[in-house]
Order: sequence, then structure tokens, then C-alpha cells
Amino acid sequence: MRALGLRVRQLAYKVDDLEAAISAHHRLFGSGPFFVARHIALTASQHRGVEKPFDHSSAYGQWGQLMVELVVQHNPDPSALHDMFPWESGTQGLHHAALFVDDVASAIAWLGGEGFPLAQLSRTASGTAFAFVDTRARLGHMLELYEPTPLLTGFYDMVAQAARDWDGRDLVRELG
Repeated sequence: MRALGLRVRQLAYKVDDLEAAISAHHRLFGSGPFFVARHIALTASQHRGVEKPFDHSSAYGQWGQLMVELVVQHNPDPSALHDMFPWESGTQGLHHAALFVDDVASAIAWLGGEGFPLAQLSRTASGTAFAFVDTRARLGHMLELYEPTPLLTGFYDMVAQAARDWDGRDLVRELG
């Protein structure tokens, strides 16, 4: 595999309070609306090769041509989020840029060969695998990798379409 050559699909920020972060991001940048998934169900999650629970909630909104994710972790266990922002440290900020890749395992292997270790590999209950690769030494943040399945690209399209048609009302929309 040569250089990934892929565009950033999403920027994600670790936050401590989803509602406050949604309000602040919208106020500063006009982003939204935000779709909130609470306590996202995972079937597996390994941090640095060890199975660890990763209880998190995320809000997804559109920020211009890019999706923005605001993510909070509810449990103190080690994770790619806690690698950058230790539990209860009160620190928040840019955590990762997300990329679609043709094959997550191949991209992990290629990036590992470039000196970027796998920090976390998780799988949602709907079957979507996502990986955080530790690129902090060179980029200052992690990369998230996932394959552009119809379910995932459909979700990205839905968030973008909601922003195009948005009248500014209903900033927060709960996902089931």
C-alpha cells in the first residue's frame, strides 16, 4: 500500500459535556444539527491489544463540507481517548481525523509499518469496525479508520442532507 491519499471525512473532539459542546460549536461555527447517539453499543473493543470497555456517546453534525463529532467517554478504562485526554483531567480538544479506507486491517498494517501503532480497534453492534491509529508524534492527533459501508456512508449523507435543509431549529436530535 502506498500513501493513503484519502481525504478527511470527519474531525472529532473529545468533550466532557455533549450538550455544552454542541451549543458552543454551533454558536461559534454555525454547525448542526447534531445527531446524538448515547452509550454506543459495541460488540468488541481492544485498547493496545487488550479487551477494554469503551462506553461513549457521540454527537454528529455538519460543519461546512465536513462532519464534526463530539465524543464523551463515560468510563475510566484505558482507551484511545484517554491516551490523549486522561480520565477526569478536564482537558478537551481535537482527538482524531477520520478517513474511509478500502480495508481497515491493511491500512492498520501499512500505518504500523510507517511507525504509527494501533491504539484501539472496536466494532459496533451494527458491525462497523473502527480503528484509532496513534499518529500523535507526527500529527498531534489520532487517525480513525473505517470502511465506507452503505450503512456508514448513508449516515454521513443523512447528516449532510439535514444540514442543507436545516432551518436552525431542533439543534439536538436523539438517535435511537
